[in-house]
Amino acid sequence: MKLWGGRFTKATDHLMDDFHSSISFDQRLAEQDITGSIAHATMLGETGIIPKADADRIVEGLQGILADVQSGKIEWMVDAEDIHMNVETLLTQRIGEAGKRLHTGRSRNDQVALDVRMYAKLACRETETMLNELLTTLLDIAQDNLHTIMPGYPHMQKAQPITLAHHMMAYFQMFLRDRKRFRNAYDAADVMPLGSGALAGTTYPLNRERVAELLGFSAITENSLDGVSDRDFLLDFLSAASTCMMHLSRFCEELILWNTNEFRFVEMDDAYATGSSIMPQKKNPDVAELIRGKTGRVYGDLMALLTVMKGIPLAYNKDMQEDKEAFFDARDTLVKGLTIFTAMLKTCTFRKDVMEKGASGGFTNATDAADYMVKHGVAFRDAHAVVGRLVAHCLNENKALLDLTLDELKAFHPVFEQDVFEELSMLSCVEKRRIPGAPAPDMVQIAIDHGRQALSD
Repeated sequence: MKLWGGRFTKATDHLMDDFHSSISFDQRLAEQDITGSIAHATMLGETGIIPKADADRIVEGLQGILADVQSGKIEWMVDAEDIHMNVETLLTQRIGEAGKRLHTGRSRNDQVALDVRMYAKLACRETETMLNELLTTLLDIAQDNLHTIMPGYPHMQKAQPITLAHHMMAYFQMFLRDRKRFRNAYDAADVMPLGSGALAGTTYPLNRERVAELLGFSAITENSLDGVSDRDFLLDFLSAASTCMMHLSRFCEELILWNTNEFRFVEMDDAYATGSSIMPQKKNPDVAELIRGKTGRVYGDLMALLTVMKGIPLAYNKDMQEDKEAFFDARDTLVKGLTIFTAMLKTCTFRKDVMEKGASGGFTNATDAADYMVKHGVAFRDAHAVVGRLVAHCLNENKALLDLTLDELKAFHPVFEQDVFEELSMLSCVEKRRIPGAPAPDMVQIAIDHGRQALSD
């Protein structure tokens, strides 16, 4: 007989048991479910809603089950449907009648909302720790490459010289924003729903604030309907995870490109690459490619839960059982991705000589040539046109701007003087960009210092 089966006259079909059961995946919530039940039972005993002796026996029994869960001794029962019923069944088997009092003043609706919120908080903190390691790695690479000149690539076309440090710090800013998103997701989850009951609270004088205190929540939910039917906090996590995976995917795309023979900007460590079964020369950046591919999986998890939630009337509906698989999959994919990406990035070898050589091609100093003219009194639009003609001339002659003689430059405009050659050097092009947020080494050093301060806060 099911724990809820009093009004039923026949057993559920075995197909129904298999389809309806969630224990195959929500067993992951065992520690949260048991910890939440310990807090609930403690409160029931303290308030006199159930005898204190029964509450103590329940807590002791739950602590024993928790220890067995942590040591892998528990075999979950499919016919008990979910983690809540499994734990309650085990408890009653171990301590007898007192175990039947545990569910006083509680529904599985607010119980699962509690469990998932507790797990979401844990996942947010776990992700923040991993992001901190990645952010530290980016700062270290930037610090070591303040003067490593490379080309920047809007539209995948060489445009202007920057530094590898500046490039790394762009990703630092992305992942720093991700950390803030997961902190916001934590705050959204940090509201205790137990006491909402099935939808309308309970007639028992529960001390909800005490349960929140025992479980480390900063607040309690203020509406029982919303308390059992809200999954916005999971959507916040999935949204943050999707954005974070998008940033990882962008970074991986660049590393994949930089690892090609055409770029040769980076060399992947052998420990994070694979070979070909037929082509002996191949070294494939599989880690980066897999992260790029798995990003769509996390997007799918977000879309799945958004779709589940879009048509659900208040309050809880069984559709919401679909929240956990999407959440768990996104969490697992993100954790694996962050872990291996950071390890891979730490072992990458950046080819500084190839990067600098790459920056000197493609007329990345053309804008500086126009700026040189502007500083000598030429209107920018006129300077832009002159340099455009210079570039066309160089393309016809298979030359770079710095390959031209002063006489050749003066043939296009008399404003050019000998100092133009120093002004158009790659180093000068970078070092002149000294406003906040720009790639000049001293400006990037300020950004690195700010970044380290942000991590220490």
